[in-house]
Amino acid sequence: MKAHSDEYWMKLALEEAKTAFREDEVPVGAVIIKDEKIVVRAHNSTESSKDVLAHAEMLVIEQARKKCGKWLYDCTLYVTLEPCTMCAGAIVLSRINRVVFGAFDEKNGACGSLYNVLYDTRLNHNPELKSGVMANECGTILRKFFQEKRTNRSGEVSELA
Repeated sequence: MKAHSDEYWMKLALEEAKTAFREDEVPVGAVIIKDEKIVVRAHNSTESSKDVLAHAEMLVIEQARKKCGKWLYDCTLYVTLEPCTMCAGAIVLSRINRVVFGAFDEKNGACGSLYNVLYDTRLNHNPELKSGVMANECGTILRKFFQEKRTNRSGEVSELA
């Protein structure tokens, strides 16, 4: 039996998303756990790193590989936004056992919205997938971020409640 719920872990990913928001990054956060312990946590840093690959998922996968080894079979990834095709591919290739995401991404999502890379049986690994965990909270921070980007051209970033 699990000691912590999916909501518990998603709240930690959401904390990372809030950090990204404060840093003027697209507010996506991710956490990888193994044996009910946090292995790594990170948030998007594409702007600060000037690296288009610095999605939260890519960052935690790379860090977890360094801590756990090449394969992440016994790990679960929690991420606030449905992974894109790049991140979904990395999830499959790293052999993450389970993926839990919050908000759907109708424009870029590759775990059910546009594609379902994780369930493509032609690939050599198909992790368990759970979607919509704390979807409202995960979606709200993204909507707020992009709304401010559209309306606040001065570059100021507001505080989250």
